This record gives sequence, C-alpha cells and structure tokens, in this order.
Amino acid sequence: MSKTIIIIGAGIAGLSAGCYAQMNGYQTRIYELHTLPGGLCTAWKRKGYTFDGCIHWLVGSKEGSGMNRLWKELGAIDGRKIYDAEVFTRVEDKNGKAFIVYTNIDRLERHILELAPMDKEVIAEFSNAVRRMARMSDVLPAPGVLPNLIDAVKLVLSAPGALGDLRKYGSISIQEYSKKFSDPFLRESFLAFFDMPDFPMAAVMITLAWLHNHDAGYPSGGSLAFAEAIEKRYLNLGGEIHYKRRIEKILVENGRAAGVRLEDGTEECADYVISAADGHATLYDMLEGKFLTDGLRKTYESQPIFDPIVQVSLGIDMDLSEQPEVVNFELDKPVSAGGQTHHRLAIRNFRFDPTMAPPGKSTVLCILPANYEYWKNLADDSERYEAEKKQAAIMVIDELSKRIPALAEHVEVIDVATPLTYERYTANWKGAMEGFMITTQNFAASMSGKAIPKTLPGLQNFYMAGQWTEPGGGLPPAASSARAVVQMICKQDKQAFKTQMVS
Repeated sequence: MSKTIIIIGAGIAGLSAGCYAQMNGYQTRIYELHTLPGGLCTAWKRKGYTFDGCIHWLVGSKEGSGMNRLWKELGAIDGRKIYDAEVFTRVEDKNGKAFIVYTNIDRLERHILELAPMDKEVIAEFSNAVRRMARMSDVLPAPGVLPNLIDAVKLVLSAPGALGDLRKYGSISIQEYSKKFSDPFLRESFLAFFDMPDFPMAAVMITLAWLHNHDAGYPSGGSLAFAEAIEKRYLNLGGEIHYKRRIEKILVENGRAAGVRLEDGTEECADYVISAADGHATLYDMLEGKFLTDGLRKTYESQPIFDPIVQVSLGIDMDLSEQPEVVNFELDKPVSAGGQTHHRLAIRNFRFDPTMAPPGKSTVLCILPANYEYWKNLADDSERYEAEKKQAAIMVIDELSKRIPALAEHVEVIDVATPLTYERYTANWKGAMEGFMITTQNFAASMSGKAIPKTLPGLQNFYMAGQWTEPGGGLPPAASSARAVVQMICKQDKQAFKTQMVS
C-alpha cells in the first residue's frame, strides 16, 4: 500500500509538492483554506476585467532553461504564449526624464551611457557582470538537480568570473552600489528600480541576466491560469484537493507528524505531513511553538519580511496600448494614502495580455507599500477601513489623470486589496506579499538553499516548503523547495526520486 502525505496549502508550493509526490508513488491530499488554487499566485475578475495579484515575470519561461524543466514537469506553462518585454520598467523624475531599464543588456548599457557618460567605468563594470551572469544562468541545471562533472565544468567555463561576481555583489546592497554613480539622476533611478532595503546588487544583476536571456517572460493568462494548470496536473496524477478546509493543528505522536486536525475538529492521519502554508502559522500555531529552534525563532523575530501592499486595480474604458507597460514616476509632491506617504507611484498596464480586459479597454494596477498595523487597527471600524481604501484609489486615479487626461471619467471598475485582504485569503503572516526578504546578510545562504531548514529537530516525517523556507520568495523557489522536500522523503524511504514531463 502506498504511503500517504497530507499537504497543507494549495499554493504553488503545495501543488508542486503534491505533483512530485504523486509522481513518486505517494498518495496525497491537499487541504486549502480558500476556494481556489494558487495562494498568493492568483487573480480575480470584476465586470469583465481581470486583476492579477502575482506574476509580472516568470523565471524559467525559456525553452530548455533549468527552471523551465520544473515548469514542464508541473505542466505550468504548456501551450501558453510567453511575452518577453523589451522594457522591464521605466523610472521617471518629476520632470519626465526617464531611465529605461531595457531587458537587453547591450541596449541598456548604451542607454545608461547616454544618460551619464561620466560614469562609463561603473556602467561597464555593471554591464559586464550582468553579461557574465547571463552566460552562467543559461547553463544552470534545474534547481535541486545536481550537476554531473561535465555540467560542472561547462558551468565554470561558460562564464569565467561569474561565481566571483555572485560573491562580490551579493555582499553589496543596491543602496551602496548606487553611490558609485556620480550622476544624481542615475543614482536615484537605481534606488527606485529595486526599492528594497539591503537588496543585494547580485540579485539585481541576476534578474537582468534572466531578462536578457529571455528566461523571465510573462505567461499569457496570468497568475490564476498558471495555478490552475498545476492544479490540473496534480489532479491528473491522482491527487486530492479539499477546499475551504483550514488546518488548526498538526498532530504529533511519539515525535512524529501523524496527521492534522481541521478547524471543524475532524482529524486526518497520514505517514507524512508537508506544510506549504504560512511559515509563522505553521510553527507558532499549528505546532504551538513546540519545535522552534533558537535559529528559527531568531529568524522570525529579526529577519525582514516583504512589505505588505495595497493593490489598486482599475478597469478603464480606454485603449491605453500607447502607454508604457510599466512606469515608476516621481510625484509633483508627496501624497498620503493608507497611512503612508508616497513620493512615487509604480503603474503596470496590462496592454500585453488581451485576456485581462475586454477589447478596447485596459486593466491597470498600482502597488503601494503599506503598513500592516495601520490597516489592522482599522479592522474594527468598517467605515474608516472602506474610506481609506477609497482614498488610496482616488489618489492613484488623480495622479494617473495628470498623465492621461480624461482618465478619471473612464474608470469603470475600482478594486482595492489591502494587507488584510491578503491575510484573509492566504493567511500570510502580517499580510506580507512574499516571505523573508533577500538581503546581503542572507544572500549566500539563500543561493545555496541552506537559508532556512525544511525539517525540524525532534519532529520526524514533517517537512516545510514554500517561500518561508526560501528568502527572496517568488514562484521558482516555491516550486523548487517542494521538489526538494519530496526528494528528501524519497531518500528517507530509500527509493529513487523520479519525475516525468507532461506528455
């Protein structure tokens, strides 16, 4: 009889764990608190418009790349048209001067040189490091797939110096690196480009390397279609999903995870338990804090997490195909909304995906940094809560109307998601957009996959997967962490780990 696995959460990590476990002969059941698959990888429809909450670009979109192998095993992007943007983002100052982040590194280098010819040495250093990382990333194996000797030699020879670049720039933040530019506009633009504290410059360079290689495209249909494709793969492999079933407790017997207790009191048993749910809820609530190590406690108390967000989504009865796809622009003067003061707005125009809006119309979204405690304090006052949501939307519409005259009168649908929205539908700790931030302090450990343990001392047959085990978050770490966990289970059971592509 096959061994059984209970998986908590039907996000990308949970679905992926289910797929790989089914491929290896285990019988799995996924329990999900929401009514849909995907967790944070989701979208929602309003009056014919689709508002996407996740995928902006997907590592592994290029045929034959390492991460592409995992998406093919999971059936995530088969048959989907991949859109490779020419521009990653456009950063503007209040006068309209633009720093255009082209996805092609040669074109980007020429553009930066035009903006700041006096910084040519720093620009060359930056551009050459991106090129080396692009050559290296092109031959990287799939995450969790150990390279053989030939692969290892090919990796080293493909990009001499790239591994050194990872070490060097992994310890330098974008804030620190930007000071190398003497041109003030270029310096400020770099900071706006990846506006996260202590964000490693190596992570910026790797992102640009993926984009240059056309390995970070956008799959048509967006996030929910992506999640539903993996759900379909999982069900076709024989797995079970139970929606609207919140897990209250992980059952432990004789130092072994033995099953789960659901919110309604039902208990379900299994040989293994994988939590692909929120890390904090797993450790502090479902396991009652009993298996926290000093290291994990310190991680959850001191490691920065991704800021929660307010997402303002607009359905607009206008053809905005001539507007930029992504623009980050400085406001004439700071404005307040949702308890935060905003100096810039980042706008995404889904002109590249016709499934997001009816013909001749446009879906636009704006992501605003938010303060969880501020919104949490509003939770008991529904009028104030709704008023703050309305104010955030009005602010975005007003600022967009300065760029696009008459836009306000063409807004047909307004949708505002707050940190409490994310918390309600995904149970993500503090409504965080992702898990732990990647920083110069944890970059090296993150790259080696050893940052946060996937098992707990004193608790056998229990594993954790997902973004709370992989600083930096995102869809590839979610899927690859799940793959790694199933490999660990197979090793424990002394059986070979196997995978299969979608036929």
